Amino acid sequence: MKKQPNLIFFGIDSLRADHMSLYGYHRLTTPHMDKLAAGGASFEKAFSPHIPTTPGYSNMFTGMDCFGTDVVALRHEGPLADHVKTLAEILAERGYNNTCVGFGGNPASKGFENYLSFSGWGSWEEGRSHKAENLNDITIPELKRLAEQDAPFFLFMRHMDPHSPYLPPLPFERMFYGGNELDENNRSLDPVYDFAPFANYFRSWFPPGCTDKDYIIAQYDGALAYMDACIANIFATIKTLGLEDDTLIVINSDHGETLYDHDCYFDHHSIYDPTLHVPLIFHQPGKVPAGTRVSDYCQVKDVTPTILDLMGIDTGIKFDGRSLVPLMRGAQLPPGLLRRLWRGLRLAPSMRGAQLPPEEEFYITEATWMRKHGWRTPEWKLIHALEPDFHFKPEVELYNLIDDPEEYNNLAEKRPDVVAELEAKMQAHIAKRESETGRTNPMYTNLNWNGHGKPFESSQEAYDTLYIGSPITAKDLQAKELKTQRGQDEL
Repeated sequence: MKKQPNLIFFGIDSLRADHMSLYGYHRLTTPHMDKLAAGGASFEKAFSPHIPTTPGYSNMFTGMDCFGTDVVALRHEGPLADHVKTLAEILAERGYNNTCVGFGGNPASKGFENYLSFSGWGSWEEGRSHKAENLNDITIPELKRLAEQDAPFFLFMRHMDPHSPYLPPLPFERMFYGGNELDENNRSLDPVYDFAPFANYFRSWFPPGCTDKDYIIAQYDGALAYMDACIANIFATIKTLGLEDDTLIVINSDHGETLYDHDCYFDHHSIYDPTLHVPLIFHQPGKVPAGTRVSDYCQVKDVTPTILDLMGIDTGIKFDGRSLVPLMRGAQLPPGLLRRLWRGLRLAPSMRGAQLPPEEEFYITEATWMRKHGWRTPEWKLIHALEPDFHFKPEVELYNLIDDPEEYNNLAEKRPDVVAELEAKMQAHIAKRESETGRTNPMYTNLNWNGHGKPFESSQEAYDTLYIGSPITAKDLQAKELKTQRGQDEL
C-alpha cells in the first residue's frame, strides 16, 4: 500500500505579497520561493480577511471563517472551539507524525505530536537576528528524523523574519539600501517616533539615531531575502532526502504587514490591503500543475480544504472554505467559462467545499490594536470602526480600489450611496452566518480584545492606554507559554 504524501508547510508570519519578487516587487527578495512557485501553483489574489495572527492561523488550519472558529482577536481567550478540528488533528487521526516549529502558543496549533521552539525575535542590543538560521538548526534534523519513519509526516514551520523587529544579518542589512540612515536632514521617521503607543518598541530595535523610513523598509525586504536564502537550505534537504515527489509543499502567511502605510507603522494592524494580501503557493510534482498562476480571489480558509483534496482525504467536514484544485487545473480557461463550469463539475467525494464558487466579495475584520470590520469587493473597500481607534481615524472609511489602490482617498462622505450598499451587504452576510452557525458574530462578543476589559470610548483613551514597551512585551502578546498550549492539548 502506497504511503500517503507528506506535507511540509511554511507559515511565514507577516509576509505581505506585494514585497515578494514572485508578485512583481521591484526588488529580488524571494528568488528561491519564486523558483518553487514556478514548478507549482501560485495564487495572485489570496487574502487573509481576519486580522491578525490568532484568527489568521485559525482560519488557515480549520478551513473555517471567523464565524466558524469564533476567533477574531489577537488576545483570544481560551482554546480553539470544540466544534472545529485542526489540520494537524485530521492528519494525526490518519497516522501522520506531526511536528510544529515555532507555533506552540496559538489556539490553532493543537494536534501536533511534537512542538519545537527557536529564537525568533530580537532587539538592537542583542544584535542582528538570525531567525531563519535558528529555525533551520532545529528543523533540518527534525525533517531528517521524520523522513526515516514509516508513517507520513506533517511538518509546519512558522518563520518570523518578516515580523518586527526587522534585523537581518549582513550582507542582507545593506542589500537594498545604499543611503545614510542617520542623515539629520531626513525627517521621515519623525511621525513614527511621535506615535507614543509604539515609540519605545521601535527605539528598541531601530539603529540609534536612525532617521530614514526607507532604511527600515529595506530591513524588511532584507529579512525576506535572508529568510528566502535559508529556506533554500530546506528545499535542498528535501531534494537530498528524495522527498520531492511524495511531498506537498505549501507556502502561506497569516497576514501581511504595514510598513509606512496609513500611519500603522511597521506592524500588521488595520484592514488595508498590505495587511490582507498574502502569498499562497502549492507544489507537488504530478499533483499540482507546474507553472500555474491563478488570478481568482481566494482566502486562507481555502488552504486546509485544498491540502486535503490534493492528498485525497475525505473528512466529511463541511468547510467554510473550498478546495482550490479546480482553479489550479482549470487556470488556463477563460475566467467566465471557469466560473460557469464550476457549479457543473462532477467532483470526487474528497472535494467537499469545492462546489463553492470564488468569493470576490468578503467580510474583513481586525481586533489587534483596533476593532473594526468591513466589506471588500474588487472595486470597493468599506471599513467601519466598532469603537474609536488610537490613530484617530474616522468611524467610516470608503476606498475605490481601482482608482485608489493604495487606499488614501476616503470617499465615505462623498459616496454615502456606496457606503449604504456595502454596509447592507456586510450586515446581510453577518446575519446569514449567525443563522448558519447559531452563534453571534464574535466581533460583537469579544469585548476584551484589547486586554483591558472593556471597549474604548474615545480615540484619546485608546491612545493613552495601548502600549508596547519592548520586544519581550510584543512576544508575550503573540503567544502564550508553550506549556499552556500543551496542557490544553492534554485536556
